[in-house]
Amino acid sequence: MNKPVLLSADSTCDLSPDLISRYHIKIAPLSITLGDNTFPDTPDFTPAKMYERFRQDGTLPKTAAVSYSDFLEYFRAFTDAGYEVVHLDISSDLSATYSNAKLAAEELEGVYVVDSRMLSTGVGLLVIEGAECAANGMSAPEIAAHLTSLTAKVDTSFVLDTLEFMWKGGRCSGVAALGANLLKLKPELEMRDGKLVVCKKYRGKMENVYQTYVRDRLAGKQIRPGHIFITHSGEVSDSTLEELTRLIHNTVDVKEVHITVAGCTVSSHCGPGTLGVLFINQ
Repeated sequence: MNKPVLLSADSTCDLSPDLISRYHIKIAPLSITLGDNTFPDTPDFTPAKMYERFRQDGTLPKTAAVSYSDFLEYFRAFTDAGYEVVHLDISSDLSATYSNAKLAAEELEGVYVVDSRMLSTGVGLLVIEGAECAANGMSAPEIAAHLTSLTAKVDTSFVLDTLEFMWKGGRCSGVAALGANLLKLKPELEMRDGKLVVCKKYRGKMENVYQTYVRDRLAGKQIRPGHIFITHSGEVSDSTLEELTRLIHNTVDVKEVHITVAGCTVSSHCGPGTLGVLFINQ
């Protein structure tokens, strides 16, 4: 008889508390250090608070992967309670979190760690898929294999309002950031082979850029009808989010459009006004 299966992810999956509760997902938080204080990457510390601190004194948080020892303790609590665990992490090309989870899982029975090759709700889409598979009776090894095969079909991208935070965090050169800002360019980044790459550049007011970006991203795609995410890093108006939700429903056949705010690990690198539309292709 199969043991019950828990779905788990690190905090970069950026799922809302409602979705975490609905799908009974467990979260392993990364760490955030801001000044002299270190705390877990949870909704208690919001991007809004982070941007406020940055505008006061230029301080950005530093993020750290979940450690091997923390993962070992985290997984053992579930396996000791009689569960098997399918756990997903941010792409191994972006963080040591996956490798630490993999090492911890090797010390235990019944823990299956999947490299999502994604970040943010690109991971979240896979976690929800896994939870739905578990609810339908699939075993943990079957779910892990299915999710691994599905990673290439996840469509993860974002459009940025500014490159200042990428530059401050060492993710792009100061020359590139200055050039983009002078030309008022709004770069679109997407996940390819586990890495973030620039795929397009927009120009103009962000409200118009969001609309064009979403139309471009959905055009010609055969999208699975279950879930689409609009994930943003804060400072995007409710009216804009409502307009984009209507645009998605008018463009594709989708069961649910979820709006989530990225956590501080993701938002600290991309800055305010970043927005993505994320989904799984057929």
